[in-house]
Amino acid sequence: MSFQVTPGMRRLGASVLGMEAIVAGLITPVAITIGKVAPALAVTVGIGLAVLCVVAAGLLKKPVGYVLGSVVQVLAIGAGFLVTSMFFLGAIFAALWITAIIVARRVEGATSR
Repeated sequence: MSFQVTPGMRRLGASVLGMEAIVAGLITPVAITIGKVAPALAVTVGIGLAVLCVVAAGLLKKPVGYVLGSVVQVLAIGAGFLVTSMFFLGAIFAALWITAIIVARRVEGATSR
């Protein structure tokens, strides 16, 4: 069974990754001020995760974009080791990511019949 990329999956996936990029960028100042994380590490993780979200969103026309998007979800949860609330937020975004893919495939499968 091959992985078919649909327009709805791209739209919903890009929406999730776009919002996640904003949240990932905003963990940088939180990690520095509240978490007392070294600024270089906080910027690397926060901005790096935001950039990965944008890159993954740009690659959603191909299956590799969904692989990268899934890796981003794991890294977002792992960012909880710097900012504890990211355990929760990362899990929410991972659930949204999975839901976006499943819902888009079901809706587009039903409308193509």
